Amino acid sequence: MPVARIKLISKNMASVRDIAKQIVDIAKGINVKSRGPIPLPTRRMIIPTRKTTCGDGSHTYDHWEMRIHKWLVEIDGSDQALRQIMRIPVPDAVQIEITLS
Repeated sequence: MPVARIKLISKNMASVRDIAKQIVDIAKGINVKSRGPIPLPTRRMIIPTRKTTCGDGSHTYDHWEMRIHKWLVEIDGSDQALRQIMRIPVPDAVQIEITLS
């Protein structure tokens, strides 16, 4: 039986957690094997910017940080489970990648 690997990517940790929980609940409701949610390493993007716009004055910097969270859920590739997963309302901030292997 094929395995569906579902990767969830977002800047918002709570929305990723909610979508992953819904996917696991669907798998449990249909009695399909599932593994996860597995948190993958969080990517941190740090951008230092000068506080003064003209470049004069003291050399002080602001540091802006953006974290990108990734979670992985694996379920057996049941048609019924995949159809229900595709019906989950996903916010715009969350990207979903589904691969079958």
